[in-house]
Amino acid sequence: MAADVTGSEATPLSPAHEPPVVPQVPVRPHRKRFFVIYALLAAALGVGIAGTAVFAGRSISPGPTWSSWKPSGGGQGAAKQIAAHVSKAYRLPSGKQLVDVIAKAPSVSPANQQIPIHYVVVRGTKGAEDKIVPVSSTDSVMYSLCGLGTSCSIAAGKPSVERGTLVRRQILELALYTFKYVDGMKSVIAFMPPTPGSQPQYVVYIEKSDVEANLKTPLLQTLNPKVPLPSAINRREQQTIDAVTEARVYKFSLSQAQQGDAILVLDPLTA
Repeated sequence: MAADVTGSEATPLSPAHEPPVVPQVPVRPHRKRFFVIYALLAAALGVGIAGTAVFAGRSISPGPTWSSWKPSGGGQGAAKQIAAHVSKAYRLPSGKQLVDVIAKAPSVSPANQQIPIHYVVVRGTKGAEDKIVPVSSTDSVMYSLCGLGTSCSIAAGKPSVERGTLVRRQILELALYTFKYVDGMKSVIAFMPPTPGSQPQYVVYIEKSDVEANLKTPLLQTLNPKVPLPSAINRREQQTIDAVTEARVYKFSLSQAQQGDAILVLDPLTA
């Protein structure tokens, strides 16, 4: 007989398998909140990285400079550098320098004595009150434009309206450099050369607030880097020069307070 391959006893069947027990994941009520926080941190990190990249880019490629030249140091020493730099660029048709520029603290020199000017008084017009402005060597510069002729008149050539405009252009450039690069300067007092045969009587008085807009844009946007001859000032520059300086040309005189303070009195040319 064939052998029984299953054995002599039958193996009992195992009971039906029950489904496995799945462990329950504990509920984490703060999980979504953590996700929000992590997302915010990631966004902040991204903004920081972007800001650093922008800053680095600006450091590598800074914006345009205000001018291609600037003085070294500060105070009246810087003002003297500005005077020398600006004056050499202004020429007459003959090629001679228009004027020499002397920079110093506000002062007068009667009888070989150096007396500081402590106040500028701008006369009011049409019933307006006078404007009294304290000045000192720490907040004001005085420029004397001297043509090396009699009483500092321009020795060469003939006086003209165009030449007077070029003088005012030079004063505007002196003022812009001063306010831009000499810390603490609030005003510039510039004495104009007289016509031959007369005494100095006109001054241009400019305060920093008068040219704030020009100090925020490169100098070449206000004045052409190449200084023109008197007859070659273009219309745009003529308008710029007039807008800043024309109403700030005064006839000056000197007075003295009871305490001895020197006072520069400015009378407007137009009422």
